Amino acid sequence: MLLPRCTLRVFGPSNLQERRHVFASTSVHNFCNPTSQLQLNHGYPVNNSSSDAFSSRSLSQLLYTLRNADLLVDLNSEADTMPFLDSLTAITLLLLARVICIQSSVHNYAGDKFSRKGNAFVVHGGSEGIYYSHPSLNDSSASSNGDAYIRFEEITFRRPQEASNFSTGMIYAILFEVDDRETIGGSAYGGQRAICCTADLAKLGACKEGEIIHRLSTTNPGWPEVFGVSFDVNEETSIMQPRSVQITRTGMYNLYFMHCEPRLVDLVVEGKTVWKNPNGYLPGRMAPLLNFYGFMSLAFLVLGIFWFSQYARFWKEVLHLQNCITLVITLGMFEMALWYFDYAEFNGSGVRPTGITIWAVTFGTIKRTVSRLIILTVSMGYGVVRPTLGGLTSKVVMLGGTFFLASEVLELVEHVGAVSDLSGKAMLFLSLPVAVLDAFFVLWIFTSLSSTLNKLQAKRMMAKLDIYRKFTNALAVAVIVSVGWICYELYFKSTDIYNEQWQNAWIIPAFWHVLSFSLLCVICALWAPSQNSMRYAYSDDGSEEFDKEDTLTLIKPSPVSVSTKDVTELRSEDVDLEEDKTE
Repeated sequence: MLLPRCTLRVFGPSNLQERRHVFASTSVHNFCNPTSQLQLNHGYPVNNSSSDAFSSRSLSQLLYTLRNADLLVDLNSEADTMPFLDSLTAITLLLLARVICIQSSVHNYAGDKFSRKGNAFVVHGGSEGIYYSHPSLNDSSASSNGDAYIRFEEITFRRPQEASNFSTGMIYAILFEVDDRETIGGSAYGGQRAICCTADLAKLGACKEGEIIHRLSTTNPGWPEVFGVSFDVNEETSIMQPRSVQITRTGMYNLYFMHCEPRLVDLVVEGKTVWKNPNGYLPGRMAPLLNFYGFMSLAFLVLGIFWFSQYARFWKEVLHLQNCITLVITLGMFEMALWYFDYAEFNGSGVRPTGITIWAVTFGTIKRTVSRLIILTVSMGYGVVRPTLGGLTSKVVMLGGTFFLASEVLELVEHVGAVSDLSGKAMLFLSLPVAVLDAFFVLWIFTSLSSTLNKLQAKRMMAKLDIYRKFTNALAVAVIVSVGWICYELYFKSTDIYNEQWQNAWIIPAFWHVLSFSLLCVICALWAPSQNSMRYAYSDDGSEEFDKEDTLTLIKPSPVSVSTKDVTELRSEDVDLEEDKTE
């Protein structure tokens, strides 16, 4: 994987009148994604769009990084490479960490260790989009129903006994909105940016050495929220006072725990934070999908009623293909319903139900695999112009099995335990084989369709040819639209490196569901059960050979048919002629 580096520069005079050690108006050059895990760059930590989780490191550090990093890649990145074996190991550990260490909008910190990033030590506490909450007139508490807030509960910092013989500076909790990302950190004379105040910055009077550099936002009064605790001599734990921060501005919020004390290398954080939107616990980017999956469940229900009613009416005329379509519709109904219940439970409790998520992912993967296999086999003419796939059966099954495994792993990593509004850090690595397999499906499908159309045209099977032409046109439109949407998705992600467009991000996954459902509706319309369904099926009663012989008549004349009776009459006439000649 790539280990990107980013460059930041700060310009402007310092202003000592602002509180919290205000330092410099900052302008950002190639600023890295603040919603991701902080990354080392020339001695200081900056937010990075990729994780170094695939490099060789201790297991504990790897698991920490797996939980807290994402995969948006900076365009100016410089890269190191990793061994392939380390990649597979990391993916395996990532999947296990997702299943075992399930998070939720109740973000739990179970001994998360601080990692050194530049001159600071950091733990990523969470990143979520949160909608604006109107202050309640009857209840000033930030935890009241209908309010959006982030609540800190039982946040405890713990250090080992052997490192408790000294007092420390502050261990900070820094909560900021993505638009205020430039308020954290600074640099002297436009040099390397630092999170912790350095000796050079302290000499300038901009900050106090050993403290986190931060300043008040000019557009969002009172932000970022910065508070913390410290350790006294011989004190092994330090507990942060519970507090709630009410959200009064819609935005992408990020939480980091930071400190600047090099001697606290084994410091860990425990406790939890509760992130809530006005309408529930769903993160902002996921919230619109709750209503979307409800709508899709209703759409599948309507399609199912139509299909099953036709199926019941003409069950004696049902084709094998129509049985497969019935299976796809059933899987789709279960998938959409499970996603809806998954999001509804998450929104109501703040804890994502692992079991429902896994079932929803599995049903969706099975549906996509079966759909691709059905389209491929139909394109080959199975059940229409050929009774079996012959030697291609094993290859088709192998392709389907490989696609199922690759898609299942990708979806599990993306969804199981996913809470923060971030892209999974292994998504690009896991998406590549799925994309390659999809491209292979498309190539094989259209190659097979071309061959099948030629056969149907040569045999003059006009009814089957007509339905296959419509089927080909529908697939072509779907592929063209898919390519166009992929280009838009790449543009969207490349221009939204800070996740500022999180309110519209739900459209990306929703579109693929709508597109696949639309294609399914077209297929259902083409192959709906009817009293004439059997005319589209392969027949071995000689009609196929009849079509073949009928085609040959266009090339050479048919042989003259002569019956036995005619031959007898001709012979009789010949005998009479001979007798006449004798006379």
